[in-house]
Amino acid sequence: MVSLIAASVVGPFLVSWIGTRLVRAWARRTGFIDRPGGHKGHAAPVALGGGIALILAICGPLLAGTALAAVLPADTPPDWLPTIARTHLKGIASKLPTVLALVGAAAALHIVGLIDDRRPLGPIPKFAAQFAVAAFIAGPVGIRALQALPLPVSFAATVLWIVVITNAFNFLDNMDGLSSGVALIAATIFAIASMRAGQVFVPVFAWVMVGALLGFLAYNFAPASIFMGDAGSLPLGFLMSVLTILTTFYDPALHLTPLGVIVPIVVLAVPLYDVVTVVVHRIRAGESPLRGDRRHFSHRLVKRGLTTRGAVLTIYLATAATALPAVLLPRVDWPTALLLLLQCLAVVWMIAILEHTRS
Repeated sequence: MVSLIAASVVGPFLVSWIGTRLVRAWARRTGFIDRPGGHKGHAAPVALGGGIALILAICGPLLAGTALAAVLPADTPPDWLPTIARTHLKGIASKLPTVLALVGAAAALHIVGLIDDRRPLGPIPKFAAQFAVAAFIAGPVGIRALQALPLPVSFAATVLWIVVITNAFNFLDNMDGLSSGVALIAATIFAIASMRAGQVFVPVFAWVMVGALLGFLAYNFAPASIFMGDAGSLPLGFLMSVLTILTTFYDPALHLTPLGVIVPIVVLAVPLYDVVTVVVHRIRAGESPLRGDRRHFSHRLVKRGLTTRGAVLTIYLATAATALPAVLLPRVDWPTALLLLLQCLAVVWMIAILEHTRS
């Protein structure tokens, strides 16, 4: 498994690291840049298009790996494949239709994001694209959350979850390295959780995201020299939402308790907190909840006196504080699980108190 993890991280990392460098040069040469102004906080123009390299580094290896598994002979797999890949070659190959659907859906959101990065579309076309993609995944593709519930309820819950998480990471993309760094932490936790559940495809999916995000973060961390833009944040949030659905959190046969289903909420507590508080602030101000501004959690931390880098690192730590215990949630008894959940709520509550206390 170690060799498979290494390949899943190193390959996407190199694609992302090299690709981001090339896209940055192309963006600067062609004028595809994000200029300061409005609710944007950067002082100088920054290259756009980082999402091109990031999404290519995630989707390319996933598609190539499953396509390769589909063409290799399952009965006599080549010796150069890792042992676990040889053992599960048929299972990996069977994921090709799912990967094709995910890559196609991510590509659709990527194109919408690219168009928006060039010329703002407004919230309605972007939301329409998100709901269409989410319905496609929950409907024809058959990836649904809470499948024990009636189909209409499971379908609606899945669509809502995908749209919310997609927007959570889109909202987080408001400060250098914020969305990509939080996604990196979350993807690492989901990789570990799915490995503990005995899965193969999902950990590879998660480790591929980790590698791609590491390569991109080398250029995106403060002070960023390139932004992912909506072309990156929309498909990134979408892929993260699907990753949470595909990860096994509840399975009595594996001694995974029902409380495991709240793992995604615990891991993504900070992005969800940002979405909820931003929407509440905008509504209370009598503004559209879909209109961009500087009321995000990160901006509020900067107003409290933190630097941009300090605010981003603080949110990284808050995400890690809520996410790390989530690895244990599916396997502990109910009292322990309740304590871990209360710990997560306490961290979020503490954040809310600190950022809203008047100095």
